[in-house]
Amino acid sequence: MIDFVPRRSVLYMPGSNARAMEKAKSLLADSFIIDLEDAVAPREKANARMQVVSAVNAGAFSGSNKGCREVAVRINSLATDWGKADLEAIRHTSINAVALPKVESAEQIQEVAEALKNNPDIAIWAMIETPRGVLNAESIVTAHPKLNVLVMGTSDLAKDMRIPHDSNRSGLLYSLARCVLAARAYGLYIIDGVHLDLENDKDLLIACEQARNMGFDGKSLIHPKQISAANRIFSPSKGVVEHSRQVIEAWKQAEKEGSGVVVVNGKLVENLHVAEAKRILAVVQAIESRNM
Repeated sequence: MIDFVPRRSVLYMPGSNARAMEKAKSLLADSFIIDLEDAVAPREKANARMQVVSAVNAGAFSGSNKGCREVAVRINSLATDWGKADLEAIRHTSINAVALPKVESAEQIQEVAEALKNNPDIAIWAMIETPRGVLNAESIVTAHPKLNVLVMGTSDLAKDMRIPHDSNRSGLLYSLARCVLAARAYGLYIIDGVHLDLENDKDLLIACEQARNMGFDGKSLIHPKQISAANRIFSPSKGVVEHSRQVIEAWKQAEKEGSGVVVVNGKLVENLHVAEAKRILAVVQAIESRNM
């Protein structure tokens, strides 16, 4: 069986906002990134850290009727005054992952992995937010087995590259594709960056469809109103699911009959199509289990 974790919708939540974290129980996001970095002012860092630890330990993200959702905490960079304290505080909790901002080298991942070496259940997510991070994507994804997700930080990346925020993201496409390629080459998940315009639902759908078609597993979000669009776009459609079932059934029948040729809806089916059909059905099963 293919092991798949739904990460269609990954919602950022400020670690300084206790009400927002409490609301997580009612939200249908697949994953949450609790932010101790950009969303928290310097004077609030210590209080936010304690608040996040308390919320996680109290089960704030485990709504009983929404399945077990994934929780990552984005810490401050270890080069700042707060990063090491963040890491020390959360490594003793039940979070699923540490999200490390502005990753540009394998050494940054390895430093966090060393701090988490006695915590086998906590993974690492790498935020790719800078030109250097994009250029070093391959060395980053191979840095340590604890790393299992890349998250694109497109706002910072666009700023550093001096790219305007247009709807087609033409200036970012090379960077996005390069990181998708690195993630796929080494078996990691990859999450697209945020859509900033909360009043433009049409462009949100376009951005989600673009990311899905580029190979992303899901999209990071800044508001709960964006969850349903991401969940829908990054879920296999009914037509795709039905075709996948037909491919698998036809392949099984051909094997039973000893036939070397399999055709579904007029198209030749090969091993690679069967593998993809099985992956799609595993995705559907994982999503259904998450929503039970």
